[in-house]
Amino acid sequence: MKMTSQNKRSAGIWIAGFVAIAFGLLTLKEGGLILFGSAQYAKAVGQYVPFVLWFNFIAGFFYILAGVCIFRQRRAGAILSMLIAVLTVGVFGAFVVHIVLDGAYQQRTLIAMSVRSVVWIILAVFAHGKLIGRGNGII
Repeated sequence: MKMTSQNKRSAGIWIAGFVAIAFGLLTLKEGGLILFGSAQYAKAVGQYVPFVLWFNFIAGFFYILAGVCIFRQRRAGAILSMLIAVLTVGVFGAFVVHIVLDGAYQQRTLIAMSVRSVVWIILAVFAHGKLIGRGNGII
């Protein structure tokens, strides 16, 4: 099959797809170990916030799906990335409220949610710019 300019993948597409998929795999691994691993592992993690952990774990599947869609240059990759970014920022906001109300938490969760929010905002902006309005199918 002859490659056209529409199905060539730029370095940005490769990187964005890889970052999203890698982020998803790491999220599933870490979240899965805490949720479904040994009690010792969960105890070693310390004071995690269950709604943040469950959101991130479930989102990990969507991270992978978004990464695949970005790699395949589908509009769904941009749409998923935007949805992930919005929901992540929303959960981060709820987490901040949890902290303000003196809820127990780990400093690393605050850092991780900051990183997640920034990464998904960047991926969403990039994917929107590259994939929305290109005329290819949503899936």
